[in-house]
Amino acid sequence: MSKKRLVVPAIAAIALVAVACTSGSDSGSSAPGGSGSSGAPIELTMWHGYGKVIDNQGQTNYESKSLTDLVDEYNAMNTGVHVNLDYIGSNDHALEKLTVALNAGEQPDITYQYGTSMPQLATAPGVLDLTDKVQDPSFNWNDFSEGARQAATVDGHVYGIPALIDNLAIVYNKDLFQQAGVAPPTPDWTWDDFAAAAKALTDPSHQQYGFAFPIDASEDTTWHYDAMLWEAGGDILNADNTQAAFNSDAGVEALTALQQMAVTDKSVFLDQQNTGKIDTLFNSGKIAMDVTGPWALSGYPDINYGVQVMPEFPGGSHATIAGPDMWVMFDNDGHGEAAWQFMQWLTAAEQVKADSMESGHLPIRNSVVEEPGFIKAFDKKFPGEGLFAQNLTNVTKARPVITTYDQISRIMAEAVVKVMLGQGDPKASLDDAANQVNQVLSGG
Repeated sequence: MSKKRLVVPAIAAIALVAVACTSGSDSGSSAPGGSGSSGAPIELTMWHGYGKVIDNQGQTNYESKSLTDLVDEYNAMNTGVHVNLDYIGSNDHALEKLTVALNAGEQPDITYQYGTSMPQLATAPGVLDLTDKVQDPSFNWNDFSEGARQAATVDGHVYGIPALIDNLAIVYNKDLFQQAGVAPPTPDWTWDDFAAAAKALTDPSHQQYGFAFPIDASEDTTWHYDAMLWEAGGDILNADNTQAAFNSDAGVEALTALQQMAVTDKSVFLDQQNTGKIDTLFNSGKIAMDVTGPWALSGYPDINYGVQVMPEFPGGSHATIAGPDMWVMFDNDGHGEAAWQFMQWLTAAEQVKADSMESGHLPIRNSVVEEPGFIKAFDKKFPGEGLFAQNLTNVTKARPVITTYDQISRIMAEAVVKVMLGQGDPKASLDDAANQVNQVLSGG
């Protein structure tokens, strides 16, 4: 499956213009699942960015094929709702394209969007508020990971349904561990265990590193630090998102662990460009451990790898981070109920399981992961992804769902980079970053 991008979309700063954005077609529709006044089915437009079913190299794109197959299956059911699937290009530009469409009154009924865009989308005219709908017991909203539910929620209102979810775990080179006589990672590993292994697996004479970390000061830098912050028991912001909280003792403990490995032990390959070099080095046997996601596994055809949950700090947890993408709906011509009817079907357990087994996507519903035999079958078809699926139980938190998150992320990333390059003290650097974040949060 394609690599899941983790960066905050640059277009997130664009304001959605609050114009009257309803399409110009006749609004004579009946109840959801019924047909319009002419007897024809309700036509819905659904945008996605998975690509074409057959790509430019003539290869099957199984993400796109899976979604297309499911939409075709739904349309064949003759429910009175017909979904028209529209590939609109890369998801990196999905918010930008939606903004243009909203301004022209040509928005789709359903669109795939990055979860980091939810604060902007919450103010878009016509966006469907799903707060009451997801509480229907038949939908079982709690079947989605807690962190995914948080990412879909803005100021207490739900505006998205998870479309894709991932997480971070340790992917390690089994052969390098065996050659060095180092025991492989276990679910009981602490960050001290991780650091000791990284040091033992570092061999400067062969340009081999125990660990790797992206330090380009992007969201990828922050994303990796966030998981460690949560594992130490900390938070990014306080409960009402008005003050920085990452400069707590937990935040300092997490950054000190990175400082120890990068500066003292010199066991970390520091990727300052973040253009895929970590994956290349890992696949060539030059990096023993990488904290990455399921999207990376297809890029490691040349090594014997294993997957394990991230370590914990004493008294902490194995919390991980996810970057859930969302399906967002608009109530065009009163078709919001029809869009919701389709979304309930698309995200039901049976369809979620079918998508996972065809595309390699991690199941967005916990009940699918827990189904007897699923993990074994899933891991057999997509080696290593079974652990990532089980690791979804550790997705308990989300990044702050606020419009200023991209600024906060950049400030945090710069503090992490400074410390890992040996140019700053963890506590002082985080305190300075916290002061900057508090200025952002106060509108300064």
